[in-house]
Amino acid sequence: MRLKLVSLLIVLSGLSACSTTEKQRNNTENQSSQSSMAQSQLTDAQSMYQAALNRHGADKIQLLYTARDAAISEERWSLLEKVCLELEATPSVDQIQNKLYIALAQEHQGKSDLALAQLQQLEPQLSQPEHQAWHQYLTARVYASQGMPKQAMTYFFKASTLSSKNNFTVANLNKDLWQSLTQLSSYALERFNRGSVVQQGWVNLALYHQVYLGAPVELHQAMNNWLRRYPGHPAAEVLPKKVTELVQIEPLNVKRLAVLLPQSGANERLGDALKAGVLAALDGQSLEQTLFIDESLSAAEIALKLSEFKADFVIGPLLKSNIEKLTNEQTLVDYPVMHLNTFDGERISQQHFFFALNPEHEVQQALERFLTAGYQKPMLLAPNNSNGQRLVEYFNAQWQRYSEVKPQIGFYSGKDDMPKTITGLLEVDQSKERIKVVKSLFKQEVESETRSRSDIDVVYILGDATETRLIKPYLDVNVSTFADRIPLYASSKSHSKQIDRTDKGDLDGLYFTELPWMLDGQIAQHNLRQQYDSLWPENADISQRLFAMAFDAASMLGDVKQLSMVQGKRFSGISGQLSIASNGYVTRSLDWAQYKNKKIISVDLATEQPIPLFMQSAVGINAAK
Repeated sequence: MRLKLVSLLIVLSGLSACSTTEKQRNNTENQSSQSSMAQSQLTDAQSMYQAALNRHGADKIQLLYTARDAAISEERWSLLEKVCLELEATPSVDQIQNKLYIALAQEHQGKSDLALAQLQQLEPQLSQPEHQAWHQYLTARVYASQGMPKQAMTYFFKASTLSSKNNFTVANLNKDLWQSLTQLSSYALERFNRGSVVQQGWVNLALYHQVYLGAPVELHQAMNNWLRRYPGHPAAEVLPKKVTELVQIEPLNVKRLAVLLPQSGANERLGDALKAGVLAALDGQSLEQTLFIDESLSAAEIALKLSEFKADFVIGPLLKSNIEKLTNEQTLVDYPVMHLNTFDGERISQQHFFFALNPEHEVQQALERFLTAGYQKPMLLAPNNSNGQRLVEYFNAQWQRYSEVKPQIGFYSGKDDMPKTITGLLEVDQSKERIKVVKSLFKQEVESETRSRSDIDVVYILGDATETRLIKPYLDVNVSTFADRIPLYASSKSHSKQIDRTDKGDLDGLYFTELPWMLDGQIAQHNLRQQYDSLWPENADISQRLFAMAFDAASMLGDVKQLSMVQGKRFSGISGQLSIASNGYVTRSLDWAQYKNKKIISVDLATEQPIPLFMQSAVGINAAK
């Protein structure tokens, strides 16, 4: 890391090679020996900065430059910003270069909004290719820091093309560009496969990376072909190491699988569902042996069983308390593991992964759908318990990143509380009061109809199947006939295969997210669904969902390495489209479905990565160009 920072320092310093500042620096080389001796005694960025504040003229500027370089080397970004702000008061300083330093410092401190504003202000003043390349690179880093690799790539490619065309280096550009590029799906990569030769070279390298990952011979041949096709490409700087790494990424060869699940106590039923899912996935696979272990055993007992069995991979445990137990005892530290839940503690191994039916995934997917569809004022209805409050808090925190309008929130404590909560949020109760007052003023009968508020443009229900079937009719009768019908959305909790056998009518029009496994006709394994229904026709919804999760956990064993190293890679499972984030967590994208005419139909709802609020004006400006 230190070498990279030194490289960054050298290149950024080179931006002002032709400026008057550089001439002034050369003119100060013959300063008095007393001043030189004093400066040599300053050993860190902070002391240099403090000393500079007590100097004047060229001596002060010299010290500030040295302090700036040292702050980068020491990764002291807040200090770097202070030094650059001090330099702004000096007319002879290359102000464009200095402002790039400020944006660099702000971006590293997580002040993405300030960094972007600084870069926007600089854009009309750029003339030197070095300044332009660094401007594009830093802008790309801002987008990448906001989880927007697709938008970042436009700026990364411009920076790479500029630096390659003008034969200079932008420190860390290739590494950061590649990191964002590998987060894109193959579909997104194909859409970028145009433009300059430099851009096409990057894209084709990433496509080879995805297509041939896990096939060492084919990958090595593809890389050789790429080198012949794109000689002198900037990616060649990191390619030799990357080729070595990629060729070594062979699929895991799991022969002996250990599965930790509840086999006794209150959660035994959940363990049975998981076991069925694992066995169904392993049917036809070439494993030598599978061992099921009760996760409620002590850490020492589990460690002994795993050692005697010589496991190649471990799936489980399910319960958070048991994940914590085995983590604290370092029981699984030497094994690749797919835990079947999230974990609040620290990940102790890069080969440990976490797969859970996390409702936050669905909330995020719904939020992105609302923003893509242009909804401005969502209303959330949730049970007044810890889960409902947690999900509403998550939605609210994420929504405020993209919109200044606050969502309307309604918590209900039970069936009797729902009408009051809904009429209050829709302000129907106020309309009824107004009608009552008007009627009191006239002796004859007055025709009237209640009106609901018109600014709510989408409703998101976070209740379970029973609650949703109670809420939906209340919404239908309380929305004014003068208003457009408000689109209604819900999570997978609203859907129950058991309840749907007899009751679908009250939910007509409702959109919801769901595992493909829970939707008829949405999975390729039709025979598997038929076999499951014949064996366990009365299984609860939670058991069916755990079956799907365990099935996918066992099915993607051979892809775990590739999924964890290529964030743009997806696994099509019966529990959703799965990928593995850099922190080892499996993320899910579920299917969309809708109740229509007493049936459930699959729907394709467009969803795009939302743009953070502080970036929206910048995106609008760039789109208009």
